[in-house]
Amino acid sequence: MPAADSPASTSSRARSALVLIGFLVLVFVVAALGGLATSHGVRDWYPALNKPSWNPPSWLFGPVWTLLYTFMAVVAWRVWRLAPSPERAALLRRWFIQLALNGAWSWTFFHFRSPAGGLAVIGALLLVIGSMQPRLARADRPSALLWTPYVLWVAFASGLNLWIWHHN
Repeated sequence: MPAADSPASTSSRARSALVLIGFLVLVFVVAALGGLATSHGVRDWYPALNKPSWNPPSWLFGPVWTLLYTFMAVVAWRVWRLAPSPERAALLRRWFIQLALNGAWSWTFFHFRSPAGGLAVIGALLLVIGSMQPRLARADRPSALLWTPYVLWVAFASGLNLWIWHHN
């Protein structure tokens, strides 16, 4: 094993930091693309929809999603740091699938103004991230803890999407 200050360990730490930065950039690119899809619908379409009394205030979505996207990136990085295995590979595949579904929801719901389509996408997203939770708990407990708020928020958002679809 290399000494703590050896060139090999410095190189490994630098690579790990770059991978974390890469995951952060990736999730925030998806967030920006989702924001682009959301921007028009949230101004002129979404306010006119019937929404439940438990609909969160608009100002809450930005901070919540910023935190959740950060957690998503950290979870992917922590999984990437695990020893190579079929489970690690499966978790990373699911992570990329959930990220694509996450971005697709904004486009489906807001850009295409389709609560029904959004419900299908968020349902698939919830299945993927929910199936990841026990796998993360087995592979890396801190990752499972960081993933939990995301699963809870998407479950809540699924209920909100269902309510909006049903009442509009």
